[in-house]
Amino acid sequence: MRVWFGVLGPVVARDAEGNAIALKGPRHRAVLARLIVARRRVVPVSRLVEDLWAEPPPGAVGAVRTFVAALRRALEPQRPPRAPSRLLVTEGPGYALRAGTDTVDAWRFEQDVAAAATLPPDEASARLAEALGRWRGPAYAEFADEDWARGERSRLAELRLHAVERQAEARLALGLAAEAVPDLEAHLAEHPWREGAWRVLALALYRTGRQGDALAVLRRARTLLVEELGVDPGPELRRLETDILGQAPHLDPGPAPGGAAARVWAEATAAYDRTVASGARTRLESTVGLLRDLSMTGGGGLRTARQQRVAAVAAAEELGDPELTARVIGAYDVPAIWTRLDDPEQAARVVAAAERTVAALPPGRHDAVRARLLATIAVESRGGRSPRGGQAAREAEEIARRLDDPALLAFALNGVFIQTFDRAGLAPRRDATGAELIALSARHGLVTFEVLGHLIRLQARSALADFASADRHAAAADRLGERHERPLVEVFTAWYRALRLAATGRTAEAEAEAAYRDAATRLDGAGMPGLEHGLLPLALLCLRVAQGRPAPTGADLDWGPYAPWARPLVLLAQGRRAEAGAALRTVPDPPRDLLLEALWCLTGQAAIALGDRETMARARTALAPAAGELAGAGSGLLTLGPVSRHLADLTEALR
Repeated sequence: MRVWFGVLGPVVARDAEGNAIALKGPRHRAVLARLIVARRRVVPVSRLVEDLWAEPPPGAVGAVRTFVAALRRALEPQRPPRAPSRLLVTEGPGYALRAGTDTVDAWRFEQDVAAAATLPPDEASARLAEALGRWRGPAYAEFADEDWARGERSRLAELRLHAVERQAEARLALGLAAEAVPDLEAHLAEHPWREGAWRVLALALYRTGRQGDALAVLRRARTLLVEELGVDPGPELRRLETDILGQAPHLDPGPAPGGAAARVWAEATAAYDRTVASGARTRLESTVGLLRDLSMTGGGGLRTARQQRVAAVAAAEELGDPELTARVIGAYDVPAIWTRLDDPEQAARVVAAAERTVAALPPGRHDAVRARLLATIAVESRGGRSPRGGQAAREAEEIARRLDDPALLAFALNGVFIQTFDRAGLAPRRDATGAELIALSARHGLVTFEVLGHLIRLQARSALADFASADRHAAAADRLGERHERPLVEVFTAWYRALRLAATGRTAEAEAEAAYRDAATRLDGAGMPGLEHGLLPLALLCLRVAQGRPAPTGADLDWGPYAPWARPLVLLAQGRRAEAGAALRTVPDPPRDLLLEALWCLTGQAAIALGDRETMARARTALAPAAGELAGAGSGLLTLGPVSRHLADLTEALR
């Protein structure tokens, strides 16, 4: 189970679905926080004792071990008895928390701030906004008085101030001086000694035509610095004051990045802010339209859009207007190609809001809006076992066809595709949906759904071992992605090309593995944790199993949500047969998604190795409808070779 840790505020831990993990008492949280401060390094038990108590009581060492044991149970509830922890590990004289670099909010914050320094202003501004949004309060809030936390708290606080100022500078570079002013004023009210922030605020005011206010800010800065710190302003502030008094030409912004397009954007958004009241309902609908476009600009945009979407839906519901809420929910018709949810908790909240709104709409009216709600339910219910998702998809499709609405039908067909995983062997049905999406979208200029159609057919033709057709769809998706600035397309096509290398058997295992590792780098920052988490280890496992080799057993492999299906094979590769048998007995049926056949094949191969006839029979029954497909290739990402070969292995083992 993947665990997320938050220290930018009170110390918290959450499971993969976003649910809070109970950490018991303050000393348990203190141990966890101390290990996070150590940044994956070992902290000796003796040091933990010193840090937890000013005067350690008798039995302090035993108490620390008790705290650690409780934390392990909370953080890894599915770990079998006596199995070693892979997260909170014992090493040498102490303990270390082997958290992933992307699972601690403070570490991700640092990565974002560092990355922003190398990005152009528009991307830097978005990345910094995302980074600053991770803060929930002072870092390690409940441990402010602890010596072991003091240095880390100070460092993170300083980095946060730096990020606020760099974001303001990025906004100035984008010609958005007016947007920078309020945040800088609030920033300086709390941190008046930040000389660089005074400079940026004065420049922002000057560029918005407020020369007098800019000079007043510089005078206020001078007074505060002299009276509070006993120092005169530095040369940059003094020079800026002189330049403002002389209206130096270099203070005026040059052409905004992006030229005329950027200028039109800045002027239009400023006019919108001036003319549309902040509480106007139309702002919600405009916001969702913006989030829909933002979600397709890349990883940062996708993450922000996903987070803000839930807030927009909640704001609409608060107004008590089901028709407005329906439009807000249904306007976010972002195509979905991957069948594992990035954020199950958020998806569940969207589905619940959509269901409430469907029930609240007046009967016999608003068919198009109702269809969009139903399509949303279908898309956001992907991977589940409830029949509701499939019912909603079929009803949305029927309404869209009856209304003869191309855009609505495209969205409904996305729901139909997402819900076509109730059993193995359905690649031909998905291929037909993809073909209709391509034809429909090309006729009506629905670019994002045309891309979706090509990716669906890429997956389906891969499952059917028709790589010549899959190549054509990959190329078409790449062309559309490049022409229409859809950077996430190449994430899927890069993985497809790695799959193709592995599936055609024309290359050495090392070359296929290198292709997978290269494809995995494209997932970093792509904003799709539901796709990224655990995928590379799974692909490498499938590559080995397809070639009849043992599973990889590296201690650093994070199997993510695929751990239950990988664990029996990993334990077998380690020679731990009894534990592998116990693990196989707890393996659930695979989720109904793009990796259904692949996970059944892994289960079947483990069952063969362990002689588990009941599981072999279940795997054979589940895989039989896909006898003509390549296992897992319907994902467009990985494969274990022909399903028929796995069926033959299972049949032979059952004789």
